[in-house]
Amino acid sequence: MRDVCIVGGGVAGLAASIFTARAGLDTLVIDAGGQSPPSSRTQSGDGGESILARNASLENYPGFPYGVDARQYLRLTREQARTAGAEFELGRVTSTEPIDETALEAGFVLETAGGDPLEARRVIAASWADSEYLVPLDVGRIQRGSKHFVSVDGGGRTAVDGIYAAGRLADEPHQAIVAAGHGATVGLAVIHDSDANFYHDWVAPEGYFTGRGREVPPGCEEIGEAERLERDERARARLLEAFSEPLDEEPTMHPSVEGK
Repeated sequence: MRDVCIVGGGVAGLAASIFTARAGLDTLVIDAGGQSPPSSRTQSGDGGESILARNASLENYPGFPYGVDARQYLRLTREQARTAGAEFELGRVTSTEPIDETALEAGFVLETAGGDPLEARRVIAASWADSEYLVPLDVGRIQRGSKHFVSVDGGGRTAVDGIYAAGRLADEPHQAIVAAGHGATVGLAVIHDSDANFYHDWVAPEGYFTGRGREVPPGCEEIGEAERLERDERARARLLEAFSEPLDEEPTMHPSVEGK
């Protein structure tokens, strides 16, 4: 059984997976990859059909003064999630039900189209705009026009213990930076609820804690100057490689436009 199953490989789901995986939780991201329904969930999980893949350029995202290729950003975010320890499968979840109706802490079983059922202690729904798989659970879906949103608290928790919603599905604004931030917030809520060690998203220089006579807190890390420089070099080299040439692929067009 997985600690966390995240349904949706867009920005919100990826951000949540980076936090939960880095905290040591066994994390699986199920990405529909634009297939509805997919024939299999045994592929690489690199479907790439996040709404972000339709963008000509991602603007308003901190750190990129002139914008950034949205598809390259999505690739790098997936890579970061994998580096943190998250695993990916390509597929579409069709239903989610408790393993034991009287004990939600026992986890949930997720049925998939074209694949075996999956079990997870906690589920993060980050699959805008598909939430039909949550119908067997009374999570508090709200219909607005042809879309459904999921009612959540400040940490993305739904009315069902162990079920969370992140990003646009949780009625957050349709902006990449907001989706990423909310995904991280939900990831932290899952970490808190699972009693995993809380950690900072930064690494401390050597002596930051120990130099004050304190032990390094669980989930935190101190590194020396040589290690800092090595990590910096690795990070800069990867970004230089990623942005040395433009991607050959073009944005994915909205389905309503294709074929016209």
